[in-house]
Amino acid sequence: MLHIVTDSSADIPTSLIKRYNIHLVPLTLHINKQEYAEGVDITPQTFYRLMFSSQELPKTSQPSPARFAEIFKQFIGTGSTLCFTVSSKLSGSYQSACLGKELSGNAQVTVFDTLAGSIGHGLQVLKAAEMAMNGISLDKITTILTSYRQEMKFLILLDTLENIVKGGRLSRFQGSLAKLLNIKVILHNVDGNAEILEKLRGHQHALQRLIELIGERCADFSDRTIGITHVDNIKDASYLAGEIQKRYRPKNILINEMGSVIATYAGKAGLIVAF
Repeated sequence: MLHIVTDSSADIPTSLIKRYNIHLVPLTLHINKQEYAEGVDITPQTFYRLMFSSQELPKTSQPSPARFAEIFKQFIGTGSTLCFTVSSKLSGSYQSACLGKELSGNAQVTVFDTLAGSIGHGLQVLKAAEMAMNGISLDKITTILTSYRQEMKFLILLDTLENIVKGGRLSRFQGSLAKLLNIKVILHNVDGNAEILEKLRGHQHALQRLIELIGERCADFSDRTIGITHVDNIKDASYLAGEIQKRYRPKNILINEMGSVIATYAGKAGLIVAF
């Protein structure tokens, strides 16, 4: 038996978490002097409301090694465990999971750094869970996942730079200028990091460019699942899914709300596409 574990930032739809019996280890959020466990005592919609009204950027922290160890201990003697984490370039979750393995005394734990975030992370978890359900060995799963991770692309559309300003990465003057000029930013994945790819003026222009960029990064989507997550922006997420379906005909499209941790950095109306 192979147990599938992931930190909570994978943004996998609840129905699929239940279908594949995926075990979640929550990251922690701090907002308005309150602490929350992602996916446990705060929903994405409640978090969005708090985030949009807060003057300060919420703070996030990875699960402690003890939290990972607690779940790994449960599986001792019952088979192997494959644990996924958000990119080690974006969070300390991977290091915590590795320490948690040592603390747990469970030698049958494999910790896998997805080098991705949100649904880019989630698609890797789902691929592994489906293979495990079909009886594929752990060694073969990790070999396939390593190739899948290397090929994976994700694009992020920031509709607002407000959270970047709150986080101190952009001055208020620069943020106000970007708002005045209606600047939108598209980022892409580079070795597990999210880096700026293009800056564009206008929401619709940026959305159309995002659709074009998807096609530029892959010639054949017939065997690919495309994941989309959004920050309180189902309108654009649905439009994006419709255009992707018409133009590229992927195997499947998943849409989900972006979880609280990744939404902290994407900001209001942010979109992530992974494939």
